[in-house]
This record gives sequence, structure tokens and C-alpha cells, in this order.
Amino acid sequence: MEKIPMTVGGYNRLQEELRNLKTVERPAVIKAIAEAREHGDLSENAEYHAARERQSFIEGRVLELEDRISRAEVIDVTKLKGGSAIKFGATVTVSDEDTDEESVFQIVGQDESDIKSGLLSITSPLARALIGKTVGDNVEVTTPGGSKSYEVVKIAYR
Repeated sequence: MEKIPMTVGGYNRLQEELRNLKTVERPAVIKAIAEAREHGDLSENAEYHAARERQSFIEGRVLELEDRISRAEVIDVTKLKGGSAIKFGATVTVSDEDTDEESVFQIVGQDESDIKSGLLSITSPLARALIGKTVGDNVEVTTPGGSKSYEVVKIAYR
């Protein structure tokens, strides 16, 4: 069984989503199905079909979350010894070598990535290129928009 690396925050968000699905969403959809059944003929009952579809989505997501949580390898980034090389959980400042524009990313698990929030998936081309690099190193990344070069400016674990 392949472990899934994630930060404490990412793990907690998955736990919270699972709790919400089980304690709020699941009971609500069961109630909606029961109410729709009371309206009679189910073959042409749009509310019933919509509720069943929602139930199917919820149950699928619950199974997916339970699987991910069971395979989670939770890494407390605050306890990592920084060292000089970039590894999972690092907050990395990079400088675009063409524009000198600086960007800050934290390398996180797939389930918690959100590029707009600066959370970069460990499986992304940039994160894979950064792993093992140190301050002053240059990385070249091929992205859908073309090739980009970055210099590692700062590494932190927080």
C-alpha cells in the first residue's frame, strides 16, 4: 500500500471533510431521499433522482477520503530539521531568472495543493525539480507554457 505524504494541515482538512460528509451531508441526503419517496412515482421524480445522485457522490467521496486518510504519511513540517536541501514540506522562495520575480511555495501532498495559495504538489514538475536543491541552485522546469528557469533564494520549514 503506497503511503501518501501530507502535512498536518492537509491531513486535518481531509479529516474535517470526512467528518462533515458523515455527520452533515449523509444524513441530509438520506432525509431528502425519504421526502422525495413520499411524493410517489419515483420514475419521474427529479428530486429523488437528484438526491440519489448526490448520495452516490457523497458515498464515493467518503470511500476516497477514508482510503487517503488510511494511507496518509503525516509529516509535521515544524519538526523537520531544515538542513540545506529542499525536501517535502519546505517553504521555498524562488526567483524567475527571466523576470527576477520572486515566488514562494510550500511543497505539500497532492490532496492539499493549491497553487493560488502557494501550495505546490510534490508531484508537480517544479516541486520535483526543487527536491534536493539548495540555496543558490538553479532549476529548469518544462511547464505547459514552455521552459522556465528559477534560482533557489530561500528555504524554510514552518
